[in-house]
Amino acid sequence: MHSIYQYQQYISDYLLAEYETKEPQNLYNPIHYILGLGGKRMRPVLTLMSAEVFDADYKKALPAALAVEVFHNFSLVHDDIMDDAPLRRGNETVHEKWNINTAILSGDAMLILAYQYFEKYNTEVFRALAKLFSKTALEVCEGQQYDVDFETREDVTIPEYLKMIEYKTAVLVGAAMKMGAIVAETSQENADLIYDFGLNLGLAFQLQDDYLDAFGNPETFGKQVGGDIIENKKTYLFLKAMEFSNANQKEQLLHLFSIHPNDNADKIATVKDIFTETGAAKATQQAIQDYTLKAFATLQKISIDNEKKELLKSFGENLMGRKV
Repeated sequence: MHSIYQYQQYISDYLLAEYETKEPQNLYNPIHYILGLGGKRMRPVLTLMSAEVFDADYKKALPAALAVEVFHNFSLVHDDIMDDAPLRRGNETVHEKWNINTAILSGDAMLILAYQYFEKYNTEVFRALAKLFSKTALEVCEGQQYDVDFETREDVTIPEYLKMIEYKTAVLVGAAMKMGAIVAETSQENADLIYDFGLNLGLAFQLQDDYLDAFGNPETFGKQVGGDIIENKKTYLFLKAMEFSNANQKEQLLHLFSIHPNDNADKIATVKDIFTETGAAKATQQAIQDYTLKAFATLQKISIDNEKKELLKSFGENLMGRKV
């Protein structure tokens, strides 16, 4: 097994090796740009890690890992357009740096490029990877649509929200891990269990992302802090605040989440105060811990040695304590 830093380096090196200057540049340059912004590359790291957990060489999993990374970044390019987000990983989003049409088309091309990496595997592995990938990609789109729908609904429930983040975020984390298992050609039971581990870790990760969106440090978070509040998104924080708030706080929240003021500073500050005062911030942190521990419980059922279980647990603990 290797360290997370080593896996990140292997992915960067492989990405660089796959890089080629192609025409038309206005299609491919935005793709190189968004992939070049880096980030933690959590999902492809999990693919490599999962492959090695099941005794395969990480090199065998590199194409699948890059497929996951390219697909994830494709979804970010389109999500940023839908959210009108100015920043991604502390840099201009693709549609801001170029334009919306370019971002849409480059994103479309990334989805096709992601599939092409599966062509490097034999027929049986290719079929299993493509089947999982198609299911996951569709679920991610469904999750994104739920997310958009929730912006104009006032009756979103916590179970509905959890389903949305499961589809929008967690399924790709689970799939990233299962792809490593598929490449390693381990048992179906192991592949399913590592998927469940990734799914619960993904839920914890997204809840942490929601929390950091409101309470993260602007200098380290990489995205616009308060973006979900600006967009009136019914996050776990919002739903818990509505559950715990008194009549006055509830009225304030509903009003603030129905407007788009020119200056959002006061809106963000007021909403954050309500999140803290109602206990919603604390409840969200508890939910992050609960899903992380659920992921750890799944680890115990996987047929791998304890040293490898500890490595995966350590990765999960690092994610839970992240600031970015």
